[in-house]
Amino acid sequence: MVTTLIIVAIIALIVFYIIGVYNRLVSLRNRFQNAFAQIEVQLKRRHDLIPNLVETAKGYLSHERETLEAVIQARNSAASGLKAAAANPGSQKAMAELGGAEGALTQAMGRLNVVMEAYPDLKASQNMQQLSEELTSTENKVAFARQSFNDAVMQYNSYRQSFPPVAVAPLVGHGENASFLEFEDSAQIQSAPRVSF
Repeated sequence: MVTTLIIVAIIALIVFYIIGVYNRLVSLRNRFQNAFAQIEVQLKRRHDLIPNLVETAKGYLSHERETLEAVIQARNSAASGLKAAAANPGSQKAMAELGGAEGALTQAMGRLNVVMEAYPDLKASQNMQQLSEELTSTENKVAFARQSFNDAVMQYNSYRQSFPPVAVAPLVGHGENASFLEFEDSAQIQSAPRVSF
C-alpha cells in the first residue's frame, strides 16, 4: 500500500512538472508571437507610407520610372512576406523570407533616396519632408519591435533548450526553436559612397 502511494505520488509529481513545463513554453511562445504582432503593425505602417512617398516623387521623377517601379515591387513582395510570417511567427522559413523581402525593400528605398538627392525641389517639398520623417520614425519603431521580438525568441529558445525542458518540449508540441528576425543593415545600404581626391 505504501509503495503504491509512493509510485502514485512520483507519477503525480512528474505529470505536474510536465504541465508546468508546457505552460511555461506556451507562455514564452505567446510572448514572442505578441512581439511579432508589434513588428507587423509597424511594417504595415511602413508599407502603407511607401506608396504615398512614390506618388509624391512621381511628379518630380517622371523619367526615373524604373526606380519607382522597383520600390513598389519590393514593397509588394515585403507585404506578402509579412503576411506569410504573421501566419507562423518564429518559423525559420517565414522569418528568412520576411528578412530577405524587407532587405530588398530597404535596398530599393536606398536607391530611391540616392535618386531623390539629385532633385532639390523634391527634397524641399513639404509633403516629401513629412513622409520622410514619418518613414524614419516608423523605421525606428520597427527596429525596437524587432529587438523585442528577438529577445522574446531568445528567452523561448533558451528555456526550450535547457534541461529537463528539452526532453519534455518535443512531447508537448514544442519540438523546434523559433527563429530570429534579421534584416540587412540599412545603414550599410544607405551610406553615401566614399569619394577620394
